[in-house]
Amino acid sequence: MLPDGGRREVAGAPPPPATCCPDLHRAVELVGRRWSGAILWVLLDADRPLRFTDIRAAVPEISDRLLAERLRELEAHDLVAPADAAPGYVPTPSARALRPALVELRTWARRWLA
Repeated sequence: MLPDGGRREVAGAPPPPATCCPDLHRAVELVGRRWSGAILWVLLDADRPLRFTDIRAAVPEISDRLLAERLRELEAHDLVAPADAAPGYVPTPSARALRPALVELRTWARRWLA
C-alpha cells in the first residue's frame, strides 16, 4: 500500500472489484421498502389527489399504520406531498421524474419474474 492509502498497480493483475454506487443504493432502499413502490405507483397512476383511504383501497394488503409510516417517509424524501386544492396526497415533481424508472422496472418484472 502506498503512503497516501492507494494501491500500486501490478502489471497483469485483475482490476479491483466494482464498488456499490451509494446513490443507487439509497434510491433502491427508498423505493424498494415494503409498499413504497406500490404507493408511488398508485399515486403516479392517479389523475387526482388520493386520500389515505383511496391509497389503502388500491394497496389492500397494507395496514393503516404502515401506510401512514410510508407516506411520512415518502413525504420526508420529497416524493409525496399533501394536495393543495383537495384533501389527499399527490406525487411531487421528483416522484414524477421517477415514473420512467418504475415503468421500466415493471416491464423487467413482467418479463423476468413472471
